Amino acid sequence: MSAVQQSMLRFRPLHASRSKMGEVGRTADFETAALPHLNELMRTAARLVGSRTEAEDLIQETYCQAWKSFHHFELGTNCRAWLFRILFNKANQHRSWLFWRKTYNCEAKLMETLRYTPPVNETLKDEEILCALERLPQCYREVVVLVDVEEFSYKEVAGIMRVPIGTVMSRLSRGRRLLRVEFADVAKSYGIKSAKH
Repeated sequence: MSAVQQSMLRFRPLHASRSKMGEVGRTADFETAALPHLNELMRTAARLVGSRTEAEDLIQETYCQAWKSFHHFELGTNCRAWLFRILFNKANQHRSWLFWRKTYNCEAKLMETLRYTPPVNETLKDEEILCALERLPQCYREVVVLVDVEEFSYKEVAGIMRVPIGTVMSRLSRGRRLLRVEFADVAKSYGIKSAKH
């Protein structure tokens, strides 16, 4: 069990013991709706901030806010998108120290923050992909992570980020274009020439 999950379990009884009769049901509803998304949120937080410790803090704040606001959440609606909206709101509140902090050694931190996923191909390393993603400006990186990694629809991303769908599409297009440039440079380092269009 992760530190975040342990902290969620410690957090629950504190509030349940202070609450009215319906709180046991509310707690069960919260756990059923929100906790299945913990690993996805943690993975995204780690990609956004580059540090497992900061990502755990961000997830803790996200779940605390979700718990406080759970009476506004309508059961049966998209809890995953609701939690991601809270995550991004919390991350934006700490923008100065979360998003612009670039003191991160790619290889060492990757082992600490991310689970293994099969490489894209035999020559491109996960570190290179994540370092390229890390070099994207924040507004593009967020959209690329939500659409291409977490597989949210444009409409869901627009709701999470509170921007128009056209802005999502524009940022995604620009982010993907910047990634292609980054990967072209990586390909050159392997002696692979880019195809002419």
